[in-house]
Amino acid sequence: MTPPTLRFLALPLVVLLVACTGPATRPDSSSAPLPEARENVPAISVAEAFMTSPLPEHEIDSVAAWNAPAGGTWLIATGKESNQLVVYDGNTGALLRTVGGPGESPGQFNRPNGVAVYADLVFVVERDNQRVQVLRLPDFQPVAVFGQGELLNPYGLWLHETAPGELELMVTDSFMADFRTELVPPMDQLDQRVKRYRVRIDGESPRAQLLGQFGDTTPAGALRMVESIAGDPLHDRLLIAEEDTRVGTTLREYRMDGTYTGRDLPPDRFQAQAEGVALWACQDGSGYWITADQSADRTVFHLFDRVTLDFRGSFKGNQVALTDGISLHSVATRRFPEGVLYAAHDDRGVGAFDWRDIATALDLRQNCGAH
Repeated sequence: MTPPTLRFLALPLVVLLVACTGPATRPDSSSAPLPEARENVPAISVAEAFMTSPLPEHEIDSVAAWNAPAGGTWLIATGKESNQLVVYDGNTGALLRTVGGPGESPGQFNRPNGVAVYADLVFVVERDNQRVQVLRLPDFQPVAVFGQGELLNPYGLWLHETAPGELELMVTDSFMADFRTELVPPMDQLDQRVKRYRVRIDGESPRAQLLGQFGDTTPAGALRMVESIAGDPLHDRLLIAEEDTRVGTTLREYRMDGTYTGRDLPPDRFQAQAEGVALWACQDGSGYWITADQSADRTVFHLFDRVTLDFRGSFKGNQVALTDGISLHSVATRRFPEGVLYAAHDDRGVGAFDWRDIATALDLRQNCGAH
């Protein structure tokens, strides 16, 4: 049966009611100590273009960027502990402002995690409010929420345009996953690991509809502990991070329809824990996948060919470590004319890598016109 269209809240006309008791505390699948990266993984050093000032009180998780129409670039990060969005200057790393605070009302957050930007809309996954909240830039005006009653323990998201005024959005749902107790759901429940939504954005308030859910239920393709996800519709490909190190952490390849292809990125490349994933894409179909190996000393970033998934090289920064989310901002900015990779650092801030520096170090293309 087709699920009903979800109702959204257009503010300030509608106010959410706050329940007398909050949601039950759920385990955090990303809170366990991580192994240090093994030295036998070769990685070229690439210096960070900048590091933001440490803000450990926020527990920074995921990042996204927005080029403001008036000029400048905003780097938006989620603060899991402060229940805020932290906004930096995307060219310098300077702190610009914070947004929100703890709560369940529109404009408030409860354990914000994944974040993505489309046009002037910011989509934020809230693990403990069990929802996705949508805010409109530049004022961060709340315009919609969805997923309540459907999402159990959401973490990451990925979205793309499917038609004018319409997006497809996928949310990873890592319910019953906890490193501390080594708990995962029964295999037959892992078909609910990713929720798929249609989001219409052709009005004042976006409107969402749950289309379904997916996940493989075989030992080879199951998603036991999930957070990061990214897609490439041109090549009918989703890459989804499997974070359970007991079964071999890697990124599993799914098709856009949600079926497992039977192929993973080489697990021996990931010596700590597979985490963030992003795509550097050209219109001719070429490009590179960028993945993060979340080490407790320094994160190692592995790059793979967009088409073949062949390994293209690894690099690490001078400081960036314990990376959760990454974001490849390929739109030119004042400081980064060929794009920039932003990576969360040690729960305390964000590091930025100039794409030109990455491309030079790994002998990759600096732009889509270079072959």
